[in-house]
Amino acid sequence: MLASALVLAIPACWANEAGTLSMGTSVNYSSGKYGTPTTTNITSIPFNVAYDKGPWTLKLSVPYVRITGASDVVVGVGKTSTLVPVIRTASGLGDVVAAATYNFYNDAASQFGADVTGKIKFGTADKAKGLGTGENDYSVMLDVYKKVNQITFFGGVGYNVLGSTAAIPLKNVFNVTAGSSLKLDDKSSLGLAYDYRQKSSLTSAAQSEMTAFYAYKFNKSWKTQAYLLKGFSDGSPDFGGGVSLAHAF
Repeated sequence: MLASALVLAIPACWANEAGTLSMGTSVNYSSGKYGTPTTTNITSIPFNVAYDKGPWTLKLSVPYVRITGASDVVVGVGKTSTLVPVIRTASGLGDVVAAATYNFYNDAASQFGADVTGKIKFGTADKAKGLGTGENDYSVMLDVYKKVNQITFFGGVGYNVLGSTAAIPLKNVFNVTAGSSLKLDDKSSLGLAYDYRQKSSLTSAAQSEMTAFYAYKFNKSWKTQAYLLKGFSDGSPDFGGGVSLAHAF
């Protein structure tokens, strides 16, 4: 699910300059066939920690994952084999993800900003259960933001170095994202984003999906976000959605 972590985050270029620690969780659900005859359902419940200080934003996500469906579908990759799959249900620790974002350009007059993000996906998920590849992935992403009145336009391009094995041979891929968000009032905003990632193996497909999202701040400490996702390729789920809750200290 490309967009869930991408478009629902507060842009680092408008983060509070005072150090802010936030913790939260979310429930994410997706369903799709991923090019197989069988529907695969995936639920992810991560515990998220973020720290904002000046131009830096640091994030850590530790998820619980449950998957029911074809045994040749791996979380985060899609279809990984041409063999006849069996139906299985598996659950456990997912891939832990750490990320650091640096806002290297921020012009208040023009309301334009640019960030660079480095991310490591640690292969902590059980590959025997299909919860992950069991390998580390490394990503770098360049994002730009432009605010016009109450609308923020954003876009980005990233490069992903994927851990490859003989059992799951993967290649490095590019991904792009583009979208916009509308500030409805001081507490709420909504938006739309499109994400695309190249196919990472001979058996998988490119990821192509659209995400609609809504964010609401109850007060200075609490906020919630919700999203709905529609996939347009065998590399993405047919549909998905989720809701999150976070508290800032």
